Amino acid sequence: MSGLRILVPVKRVVDYALKPRVNKAQTAVETAGLKHSMNPFDELSIEESVRIREKKRYPNGVDDIVAFTAGPAKSADILRTAMAMGADRSIHVEVKEGEDIEPLGVAKLLKAVVDKEKINMVFLGKQSIDDDAGQTGQMLAGLLGWPQATQACRVSFDADGKGVTVEKEVDGGRRLLNEPRFASLPNIMKAKKKKIDKMSASDLGVDIAKRLKTVRVIEPPPRKGGGKVEDVDGMISKLKELGAI
Repeated sequence: MSGLRILVPVKRVVDYALKPRVNKAQTAVETAGLKHSMNPFDELSIEESVRIREKKRYPNGVDDIVAFTAGPAKSADILRTAMAMGADRSIHVEVKEGEDIEPLGVAKLLKAVVDKEKINMVFLGKQSIDDDAGQTGQMLAGLLGWPQATQACRVSFDADGKGVTVEKEVDGGRRLLNEPRFASLPNIMKAKKKKIDKMSASDLGVDIAKRLKTVRVIEPPPRKGGGKVEDVDGMISKLKELGAI
């Protein structure tokens, strides 16, 4: 049995430390002039792929770790970050600035890459922090006809390499999948020499035309301040006053 050929999709998003704001046209979240970085859930996926190789957790080893992104030219930065963390090479499907791809379109691109690169395992972040869709992984599994596991907190392999055990987050107990490493300066320099294959969606034979229309994006109304009550009777009275009971 051959080693793992792992595909890890990564996405360039507004940095998680920034508070998102709706743009003036109310069509999307404002991104112009803001700091961007790799989607934090995708960092977990890169880290887990590299750890499988480093800790020799798969019996036949890891042959290839490929980072993938679909986005504008600036998205190459997060591919360099992924390679500095340990990915071997990258694939960049370039699209115009501001041209977002819907989850189904991304899933179709990923399927084409899986077929082209003979990938046998895909690690995806559970969702991106910009649209919070959380749909791409499930759609990709459906297109490939592959089994899938979601909300993973631990991934292990059978001794013969034929089975994968995935432990999942549940309400009663949670555990972080891993803690992504910081890319060291030597690895950042090495990443500059690693290969990024640039291509278009048409090169992969995929139509990424939008099928959905966003009517309007608005921020939620400010939350009203709470109030204090002296005792249970006061709470009941307040709930009756508000029509809650």
